[in-house]
Amino acid sequence: MDNPVHKEFADYVIRRGPALLRIARGLTADPTEAEDLLQTALVQTYLAWDRIHDRAALDGYVRRAMVNIRISWWRRRRLEIHPSADPPDSPVEDCTRRSELRDCLHRALRRLPDRQRTTLVLRYYADLSDAEIAERLGVSVGTVKSTASRAVTRLRGDADLGHDFPVPRPRGYPALPPGH
Repeated sequence: MDNPVHKEFADYVIRRGPALLRIARGLTADPTEAEDLLQTALVQTYLAWDRIHDRAALDGYVRRAMVNIRISWWRRRRLEIHPSADPPDSPVEDCTRRSELRDCLHRALRRLPDRQRTTLVLRYYADLSDAEIAERLGVSVGTVKSTASRAVTRLRGDADLGHDFPVPRPRGYPALPPGH
């Protein structure tokens, strides 16, 4: 490295390289891609070294080069993506059914009497035990169980929900046999 430009550039890269690499990692999700990004920006900086008169602005020049290169890579990748007649390997989850069920359930819950709705909300949404529900409502545990049973039966018979709607079990309750 007899050339003073080479020496000056090499000193700059050694001194500022780790900080510039951190910036590159912030611009990309992949560490290998970050290294490629920094290397490409440093090549551009080296080629423009004689035109950069303000050496205090070198970091800004390299950062701007990395951002421009990154944008260029995004555009190039976007152009490389072509629609295909083949469906994707992994299916995309369709949340429509779950959303429809949630809406139907909320409407069905609003049609329940207050005590039944409150009991189910405390059991399934607040995840309270029957004893905790009984204490909050000022009733016996048996009343909570019978109220919840009537409410679930009523929900199962609701025309909007249909018979295939899964009614969750509160914690600590065994799984119901099929058909219940």
